[in-house]
This record gives sequence, C-alpha cells and structure tokens, in this order.
Amino acid sequence: MMKKIFAALVSLLAWLPGFGQTPAHTSVQHPEWSRNAVIYEVNTRQYTPEGTFDAFRAHIPRLKELGVDILWFMPIHPISEVNRKGELGSYYAVADYKGVNPEFGDLGAFRRVVDDAHAAGMKVIIDWVPNHTGCDNPWVNEHPEYYQLDENGKMYGPFDWTDVFQLDYTKRATREAMLDAMMYWLREADIDGFRCDVAGRVPAAFWNEARPAFENAAGRPIFMLAEATEPELVEHAFDMDYNWPMKDLFNQIAHTAGQRSFAGGNDFPEKHAADIASLLESQAKEYAADSYMMNMITNHDLNSWEGTEFERLGNLNKAFAVLSYTLPGMPLIYTGQETGMSRALEFFVKDEAPTWEPRNEFFTFYKSLNALKHSRPELAAGEKGGAVEMLHTASPDVLAFTRKVGNSATIVAVNLGKTDAQIFCCAGCAPELKGAKNAFTGETVTVLPATLAPGEYFVATYTAK
Repeated sequence: MMKKIFAALVSLLAWLPGFGQTPAHTSVQHPEWSRNAVIYEVNTRQYTPEGTFDAFRAHIPRLKELGVDILWFMPIHPISEVNRKGELGSYYAVADYKGVNPEFGDLGAFRRVVDDAHAAGMKVIIDWVPNHTGCDNPWVNEHPEYYQLDENGKMYGPFDWTDVFQLDYTKRATREAMLDAMMYWLREADIDGFRCDVAGRVPAAFWNEARPAFENAAGRPIFMLAEATEPELVEHAFDMDYNWPMKDLFNQIAHTAGQRSFAGGNDFPEKHAADIASLLESQAKEYAADSYMMNMITNHDLNSWEGTEFERLGNLNKAFAVLSYTLPGMPLIYTGQETGMSRALEFFVKDEAPTWEPRNEFFTFYKSLNALKHSRPELAAGEKGGAVEMLHTASPDVLAFTRKVGNSATIVAVNLGKTDAQIFCCAGCAPELKGAKNAFTGETVTVLPATLAPGEYFVATYTAK
C-alpha cells in the first residue's frame, strides 16, 4: 500500500513546475527477472517468408536455445494508409492502437506467441508509438482535440515524418486515451511491458503517471524501455533507456581505427577505447543509481538506415558486442544479428527473411555471451551488478576492466585499434586470475595474453580475493 501511495504522490508532483531534481536512486522497482536478461528485437514482417506471428512461433525454441529472455516486438498494430511511406508503410504510423496488423495475423495469433514465449520462460514487450498516430487513425476524426495544430490550424507530423500527426499531451483527454489503449494490451494479451518509441518527446510526467497505472492494471511487475537517452525518464517510470552515446562512441572508435565502411556520415571525431571509461564516468554522474541502459551494436534503425554492424564497426564488431554484454546495462540482439546477417533489411516493403540455419559461429558466439550474462552476478544490470574497475593498459586502444560481486569476478580486455597492442605495460600489472575460465571455451586460464590483435577480445571469469 505504501508503495502505491508513494507512486501516486510522485505522479502528482511530477506535473508541478520545478519538480524533478535527479534523485540519488531510481524509484523504479525492476522485475528481478530483468537483472541478467538479454533483450531480443523481433522484426515480424521480415522474420520469416510468411511474415506472420504463427510463422514466428516456430523460432521460439531456437531463441530459447540462444538464451533470449525478453522478446521485443516491433509495432504490431495496423499501419495507416493515408500518406503511407513505401508499399507497406512504416510500423510507426499506427492506424489503430487496439488493432493488430493483418499482415501478421490477428489478436488470437499474437496471444499464441505470448503464450508460447511465456511457456519457454521468456517475457514479451511490444513497441508502442505514443508521440503521434497515423494520419487515418480514428482519433483524427473522432477526437481532433487530441492533436497539436500548426499556425494554420492543421495537424502535422514532427520532423519530416509526413505519415503521422503529433499528439498533444497538454490535454488530459489525450493522456487518458493513451493510458487506456496501453492497458488494453496488458489485460488482453498478457504482455509484460512496452518499448516506447521516441519516449523523450512525451512529457516525463505522463510516464511517471503511467508506470503505477500499468502495474495496477497488470497486477504484476512490468518492464519499460524508453527509446531515448534522458536520465529523467528512468527516475520514476522506465526500467531502461537507450545507450545512444555508447553506440555513437563505438562508431567513432571504429572510424578512428579505419573500420567504418558505411557511405553515410563520415564526419567523426578521433576516439579510442580509453574514451569509453570517460563516458561511463559521466553517465554515472547523470543517472540515478540502479538505472539501466540498453547497449547495442545494431537495431532496426541502425540496420536499415545507418549501416549494418559490419559496415559501421568492421572487424571490431565482435569486440564491441562483448562490451555490450559486459559493460553496465542490458544487451540487445536484433533480428538476424545472431546469424551474422550482413545486409540491411528493407523498412517499408516485405524483404527476404534472414537465413536461420544451420547454426553458425555467430549463433555460438551470442549463445556463449548470453550464458555468461545469465550466470554472473557481477554482470547484472543496475546496482546489483559489480562496478567497472578500469585497469591501466599499455595503449589507449586497449580497454581492460574487471567487475566483481563478492568473490565472483569477470575480466574483459579488447583491442579496438589498428595494430597489435600489449594489454599491460608489465607482467605484474595484470590481476591474479584464481580459478579463471575462458568465458567462450571453458578452458582454464592462468594469465592474460600478452597482446591482442585488432578486434581481438579476452573474457574470463575468476574468483576474486
């Protein structure tokens, strides 16, 4: 009861001017199952030749074997036809918040996916588009008061998003309608939460009100992911936001190392592995304790618009993937990433599904990383995970660190440069690896390698003093 009263008070105060100094600790109560979880983004349209929920269900055992914990489905709603982009339109132009895209199936088909995922021990969240609707959403005609108007009294979309209209969250009726639509899916489909598109364009106060309302409606803990990098969103509402700054830094380091081949956006500052430590330090100051950030080397936006992980990160892609798992936060796998899919998926038309079989080196690689994430308390997200202890390396292109909880420890070293590099300046600079095991091979490790080649990584678990 006290928790509900506190949440209600936070929601009320959040609408007052001046409220929102960064707290020392988030008030969000993360589901325990999220601490060592791996999130997987499902692009339903492109996942199978059929592009349906029923066809996707056949992949749940494979994803269970891979070690996936949370399935994030890109928007499952009908897509608006007015001002539609491309042949099939953008998932993010929602025609009906309580409907299901007929490309994919119906509500019954989606419920079967949720049931199968839950039976496999996975959670399901859906992509939600709260900032705007498609141009023929029923609200456009039935509730025009829900929308913002331009100087000519016309509805409009943000940026160059010509297929959507901007909602107005200064209106109580808009907020209530959005809460109702989102709670529908918690009740009717038994989902476990939401990934919220451009969440930072919606007032944080709305999200602070929404979180307790959702958990009351669901009657269980839920999980919320914000597509934003704004510390205030994870203070009272979201479990996790995007680590866009880390993604940008990965791109910059890869460019400095001469590994970026994607044609667009080549104006990058010089950055090295050592800059990761500086970013972590600044984020620790900006974010409330126990906040999560989502780490990634690709996702649907990056893959379709900014280049595949191979185009952006080159031969460093696996090393950066290792960091996405071992730095603080939760790692993301996008559709096809676990197969080494090296091409961009089309966004507005039906595309060829990735080749899922046979299992290849990438499947084995990510399966090993998932097992590592699940089994190591020091790699838990939030304050229950171990702090990052940076080790002094011989090169700014080599990053080495440990994370420890009690006597359980993991050590990581990666070379993100152009040439072979020593890890440490001297043999005595490395920590003692008592009972160490290579995280990928399981072989006993007594010392770290002296040098690493570009893109080479070393991960071991050991017993700390």
